[in-house]
Amino acid sequence: MKLIYEGHACFRIQSEGKEIIIDPYIRGNPLAGKKAAEFKPDLILLTHGHGDHLGDALTMARSNHATLAAQVDLLNALDLQGIDNVAFNLGGSFDFAPFKITMVPAWHGSTVSSAAGPLYGGVACGYIIDDGQKKVYHAGDTSLFGDMGMVISRYGIDCALLPIGGFYTMGPEDAVTAADWLKADIVIPMHYNTFPVIKQDPQQFKQAVEAQTTAQCVVLSTGDELDL
Repeated sequence: MKLIYEGHACFRIQSEGKEIIIDPYIRGNPLAGKKAAEFKPDLILLTHGHGDHLGDALTMARSNHATLAAQVDLLNALDLQGIDNVAFNLGGSFDFAPFKITMVPAWHGSTVSSAAGPLYGGVACGYIIDDGQKKVYHAGDTSLFGDMGMVISRYGIDCALLPIGGFYTMGPEDAVTAADWLKADIVIPMHYNTFPVIKQDPQQFKQAVEAQTTAQCVVLSTGDELDL
């Protein structure tokens, strides 16, 4: 399994010739390194409906004939004409060979912007992505919450992608606690430094994770790859 960071909360995950992209916020993202048209995913996962996560998902799905998967109420709020989709819910899983995708909770809001005003976007979520060899947890936008330790850690996560920006999500201190509870081998920070209100020092976070937990913390820049 290979991870490629595309800035903010956007990651690509590749395995056995298939590619997933999560939260493809490309246009308008000051940290993005590519244009949206350059991405060729097979599957698009959305953690919630906010614009910095929904991003270019609909255009990307149509142009690549990609499958779009998200929480059922979020998909109900979107124009899905011509898009293959998987509308599932918390605790549910589906297979997209070689991957098994499981939706897990996140503590955050979810609305979708429209000409008529904000639309209900269901509940925010995270994902466990399992290719049969490695398991990656993308936490989505979230605060620290107890189920990280009681439920999500039971999946045996190899790599956890955690927001550290604060303001909209948990900040570095709570993310260190999440890393401790999750017991992942590798922790990667995300959702920071895109906007002034979420400015953080990822190297300080790395030092704290490696001093206070058993995890290795890997700080990625846009375009960086990591083989798991």
